[in-house]
Amino acid sequence: MSQRRKTFFITLGILILAFFALNLSYPKYFNQGVDFLNSKFSWKLPHFWEIPFKLGLDLQGGTHLIYQADLSNIEKKDYTSSLQGLRDVIERRVNLFGVREPVVQFQERGKNSRLIVELAGVKDPKEAIEMIGKTPYLEFKEQREKEETQKILDKQKEVEGKKVEELKDIKDWHLAFQDAYFKATNLTGKYLKKAELNFDQTTYRPLVSLQFNDEGAKIFKELTSRNIKKPLAIYIDNVLISAPVVQEVISGGKAQITGDFSVKEAKELVRNLNAGALPVPIKLISQQSVGPTLGAISLEKSLKAGIIGFLAVILFMILFYRFPGILASFSLLIYVSLVLTLFKIIPVTLTLAGVGGFILSIGMAIDANILIFSRMKEELKQGKNLEISIIEGFRRAWPSIRDGNLTTLIVALILFGFGTSFIKGFAFTLSIGILISMFSAIFITKNFLRIFVRTRLEKIRWIWM
Repeated sequence: MSQRRKTFFITLGILILAFFALNLSYPKYFNQGVDFLNSKFSWKLPHFWEIPFKLGLDLQGGTHLIYQADLSNIEKKDYTSSLQGLRDVIERRVNLFGVREPVVQFQERGKNSRLIVELAGVKDPKEAIEMIGKTPYLEFKEQREKEETQKILDKQKEVEGKKVEELKDIKDWHLAFQDAYFKATNLTGKYLKKAELNFDQTTYRPLVSLQFNDEGAKIFKELTSRNIKKPLAIYIDNVLISAPVVQEVISGGKAQITGDFSVKEAKELVRNLNAGALPVPIKLISQQSVGPTLGAISLEKSLKAGIIGFLAVILFMILFYRFPGILASFSLLIYVSLVLTLFKIIPVTLTLAGVGGFILSIGMAIDANILIFSRMKEELKQGKNLEISIIEGFRRAWPSIRDGNLTTLIVALILFGFGTSFIKGFAFTLSIGILISMFSAIFITKNFLRIFVRTRLEKIRWIWM
């Protein structure tokens, strides 16, 4: 296949990719066109996928909560695991509350460690604050008899579809709201001293070891003696996390949970168990509400700044580099649509800092093109043809492009690794922008230029210089 034919197919592929990226990032006009054609010709053309952007607290509005964790009764070596377990429980509670993609993280400062909870879109945070403020609750439940299970299942069917005021006329209606398969016991997290990750000496599979206190050991022995060959369910905040089968009567207050789980899953189970076994009291010390109006204004200003910056870059490229500047502008448009598409697909939580990182990357995206076009001009002034000028321009500009983008990417990775949530958002969007900008300049712009090699436009020297 000739180089020109190869360039043609590559450019066609780029245009197809651009079509999907543009419509995925902003499908409004495509879908309006589809609606018009469907109504005009009675067609049934499908809409393009509408994936919303995931907006952060400062753009969508919501609540920012800071809790202080009391670790005074926890050994120093267990600080991190206790906070991780507490974070897992709070994430689960917030998800049950219906908050989409909450941000829950902790800042470890010894005994005065803090837990930060961001609830985007929550207008009335009172109920969420009440749920979060509870101490994680661990409990063990035993399996019900078949007759009990069937009775509860029948009652659930009986009350199905009934209104609240109609329930009082149904005998034993409260049974319908109980767990049909497991019932509570008096063994809870307050009797569990410690949960640890260990490995089976024969199979080397991970297992979880439990250690109860003296009173818990007696309760656990009694519980296992009447549940041999039956599952014993472990719940945290009424969520089932494990249901191991009892193989024998267990005395001494020690037990093991074995199963087909990975080391990561076993560690998570240990954290959850310790979160219930080692209650970490938390106290709300700060609450900040961000109204949706403020978030909308911030988003509008950010978008306006982005559009102005985008248009200014395009104007600069066209004025200084003429026809290559026009091609670079198309390449930049594809770059923006690709980045926005990635933001939707990953998805990236867009905050003001994240939008700032993206806007900054727009300017950086054109930097590689400037280096390339400047080198191309030098080659053209020496009388070389367009094809050789393109090759030499990219070859000579690549070391500067590589070094400049790599150093910025390293800084962004450092910011992401050590920064707070807002700094991480800035670093993440900037990193994505850098990577896509290199692809845009080295691959997309290069093929756009090659498509005009050996054409009539090549002979018009002033549009290239």
